[in-house]
Amino acid sequence: MAEQEEQYKLTGMVCASCAQAVEKAIAKLPGVTEVNVNLAVERMKVKVDGNSLSPEQIIKAVEKAGYGAELAQDLTRESNEKEQAEKKESLKVKRNRMVGALALSVILMFVAMTKSFLGANVSQEIIKAFIELVLTIPILWFGRDFLIVGSKALKNLAPNMDSLVLLGSGISFLYSLVNTIIMVVTQNSQPLYYEASGMILALIMLGKYLEAVSKQKTTTAMTSLLTLIPKTAIKLDDQDQPHEVQVDSIKVGDRILVKSGQTIPVDGQILEGSTTVDNSMLTGESLPISKFVGDEVVGGSLNQNGQIVYRATRVGEDTALAQIIKLVADAQGSKAPIARLADKIAGVFVPVIMVIALLGFIGWMLAGSTFAFAVNIFVAVVVIACPCALGLATPTAIMVATGKGAKFGVLFKDGAALESLTKIDTIVFDKTGTITQGTPVVTDVIVKDGFTKETVLQYAASLEFYTEHPLAKAILDANEKESLKVSDFETLPGLGIKGQLADKQIYVGNNRLIEQTKLTRDHKLAQAVAKMRSQGQTLVYVAAEQDVIGVIAISDPIKADSAYVIEQLNHKGVKTVLLTGDNKETAQKIGQEAGITEIISDVLPDGKAAVIKQLQERGDKVAMVGDGINDAPALTQADIGIAIGTGTDVAVESAQVILMDPELSALLTAYELSYKTMFNIKENLFWAFFYNILGVPIALGVLTLFGGPFLNPMIAAGAMGFSSVTVVLNALRLNRFKPKMFSK
Repeated sequence: MAEQEEQYKLTGMVCASCAQAVEKAIAKLPGVTEVNVNLAVERMKVKVDGNSLSPEQIIKAVEKAGYGAELAQDLTRESNEKEQAEKKESLKVKRNRMVGALALSVILMFVAMTKSFLGANVSQEIIKAFIELVLTIPILWFGRDFLIVGSKALKNLAPNMDSLVLLGSGISFLYSLVNTIIMVVTQNSQPLYYEASGMILALIMLGKYLEAVSKQKTTTAMTSLLTLIPKTAIKLDDQDQPHEVQVDSIKVGDRILVKSGQTIPVDGQILEGSTTVDNSMLTGESLPISKFVGDEVVGGSLNQNGQIVYRATRVGEDTALAQIIKLVADAQGSKAPIARLADKIAGVFVPVIMVIALLGFIGWMLAGSTFAFAVNIFVAVVVIACPCALGLATPTAIMVATGKGAKFGVLFKDGAALESLTKIDTIVFDKTGTITQGTPVVTDVIVKDGFTKETVLQYAASLEFYTEHPLAKAILDANEKESLKVSDFETLPGLGIKGQLADKQIYVGNNRLIEQTKLTRDHKLAQAVAKMRSQGQTLVYVAAEQDVIGVIAISDPIKADSAYVIEQLNHKGVKTVLLTGDNKETAQKIGQEAGITEIISDVLPDGKAAVIKQLQERGDKVAMVGDGINDAPALTQADIGIAIGTGTDVAVESAQVILMDPELSALLTAYELSYKTMFNIKENLFWAFFYNILGVPIALGVLTLFGGPFLNPMIAAGAMGFSSVTVVLNALRLNRFKPKMFSK
């Protein structure tokens, strides 16, 4: 049975320990082959073997673990707006509760720090204790979600951050409550820590509120993509009358009218009119593109200054924009391999911290400290430890980076692609459409005596009409005569094509075809071939029966930025390789123009993967850059495949990175963004680990052994609250990323 994949929306998660608890709970279910919980986007991806497990069973397992779950809706503009509205309302509730808790905590602190504004006797101390108790109870109520979730996690033996907050705030409160009762019974003063209990909770609420506000900013790229899709469109009926319809109702074949300044609703082909289109949302290219009858237009792009009528060719989930949104969403919900260490630590983090806190309490008691001091040590340790920062370090950076990449026309399929690109030391380039412009033109036609250039082009074009080879269009464009009827057409893989034209067997192909079929060519053609090869032109042979009757020279100039990109990669220490099926002379010429030193030519499409494997066997970490069609095996074999998209079809299964801009400088954008992202992730992980490694010993009271200060639990709470905020804010710095633009 085939695997089924479902996305779930999760609620109640607060730290990496929560994500680990949910993953473990779901992984135990029979039939689950893969589960991935992303804390930053609060999503869970589950792959199930066939129909062995229903969504209801998975949801029930999540709820049993102490969290909420529901099937995620399809990602649309409407569902995103609904989710954003829900988050906005949730933020409002968090803000109101946080403000209330902070206000009461400030008053509580003032009361606690005042020696006795009512007097100095025990009776008045008791009154003061009751005032503090009355002020603390509403704070606990405002922060009840932390306490409830924390207690559930403890009950399920999967403690999380909320469990630490529960222990820290709860122990302070209960200790103070017991001492208040002792004061009433014995009429003796006792130490109280109501202010610590209240302020711990208030500061944690402040930190989590600021974290939630910051996390919302990591989803701006996805929201921007979704808002590109208009809600309505103008559809023409059979009588050419316009009607406003919902975009969701448009079907393939419908005729759509788009006026100047309007957004194109779905993909299609222009039937009437001409215009210029802003495609920057798709490719990152800011220059407008002229569009005429027959040209394709892409949904979400802006029709700038002309009115067009076009036929819808892709609608709904098939549009280029829908595919981009899906790829970005999948990437934002993925994990990078670098996160594995953080995940392993998060799985045992909270229990270890609880043990450390308990050992600290016992140690100080055995050392002769007061019970109150030992309790403060315990509370400080459980409160300062922060598993949130560990859990947010990687996914927040990936969310921002993948969204930023999409803005510049670079699509990463997952976090692993971002990480893998930084480890590459060799980049292999396909030639046609990658290093070159991909729009070859016929530059010369040499013919055998007795034939004309027009006849040779006519023969070649008649056969090439049935192929999709990049050189076919150049021949078809150069042919000015009417194509002839072809019978018995056959493709000869890696060689060319053949077919019957009237009473003649015609061959069109490369030098390998001529050699293998043992066709003859005269001295005049041989001399011309040698000259054209030395000029680096691609040669297409045309033969009738057993004789070569002509040679078509085709040139495909390199892209304007190819040499610049290769120079930059070489400067960064990356080896560059040109891998092509073209002849040695053509490959050498193109390679030299681009600045590529290692050139591998005369390789058939099915042999490119073998070349990649050979490079890997010599120890290279290889990336392959190609068009994603005939290069698919090589893209799959490479450590990372990079496909240059066409601007409309982005579902390149064999590639991990897709460059929507056909210019090669998009590769530098991907390369630079991956490096900056991984550096950002490493920064986040370093500070998350460093914070906990430094904070926990201080909370244990190590500094007091050397005459230093004791860490107040309230300061520890503030540090915990703000540690995860700093991780998210650091990830948001990636929003300032700008690629090094190449001036054409």
